[in-house]
Amino acid sequence: MTYLASSFRKLFRGAKAPQRLLGIFFGVALALLPWMQPGWAGDPFRTQSPSSSISSTSEQIFYAMFREGDYVAAREALESADAGANSDPLFHALGAAFAYLDEDWDALADGAMMTEQTARQLSNSDPLRSNLYEAVGTFLEGAYILQTEGVAQGTPKALGMLQTVFDRMDAAEAIDPTDPELSLLKGYMDLLLAVNLPFANPERAIERLQTYGYPAYATYRGIALGYRDLDRDPEALEAIDTALEAAPENPDLFYLKAQILRRLGRIPESIEYFDLALAYADQLPDQTLRQLAFERCHVTGADRTTCRQQVELDYGI
Repeated sequence: MTYLASSFRKLFRGAKAPQRLLGIFFGVALALLPWMQPGWAGDPFRTQSPSSSISSTSEQIFYAMFREGDYVAAREALESADAGANSDPLFHALGAAFAYLDEDWDALADGAMMTEQTARQLSNSDPLRSNLYEAVGTFLEGAYILQTEGVAQGTPKALGMLQTVFDRMDAAEAIDPTDPELSLLKGYMDLLLAVNLPFANPERAIERLQTYGYPAYATYRGIALGYRDLDRDPEALEAIDTALEAAPENPDLFYLKAQILRRLGRIPESIEYFDLALAYADQLPDQTLRQLAFERCHVTGADRTTCRQQVELDYGI
């Protein structure tokens, strides 16, 4: 728990705590990405024994948000959900993610609560996903506490909740440690901690993602993020190229590849991929677009003040 506390404080301290929190949640959320294939309707994760507890609306949101990187279409699907979506904890978790983007903390709290409640209702029919999304709901509740109470006051509460997250994950893993949906989510969380904790072993998390994670787009995006944060940029580039083979028109992947190329000193190629991502500006959240456009400007050598002014002039944000 000492290492967990140190890591947690490191991740959330300072002026960039909200961005880190959003990044972590989406890192976790990205573990639940769809790779839409005919014949697997309703369950984008399992090629055998599909779960009936995933709603068609959640599937639509995933398709728009994570394969296409179209947050506008994802929000439209969220707001026009079918009645069955209300019993799917994944649907409420995605709603909470949008609440965070909107800085609507009451909606974030509601989304966390509904994620946990609907997860518990699956305890008999789908115990693995019940435990999995109880963990997600608790994590979201911790995010709400940190955002509304601040890091100094909120961290002790959030640390206790983090242990509950791990307990629920362990309960899900006891049911089926090879489940693809669980493996993606747990793999992302393990990799996040491995990157930030001393003496942790990121190779174990990467191996889990490679062995059991599905689909490839989700698996290799997570691996690319992990390698990037470990300063293993050639391996990060190889992983993001594998992810792009699975989702070749995703601006989030273009953006990540641009960052990796910049770190490798391949500036002209980096600019090319920044521009590819910016071609999808009208479907990205303002937060993502602002940072993307700023990095595109800054990589050319312009100073930070100039880049902030240029982003506001070009995009009004």
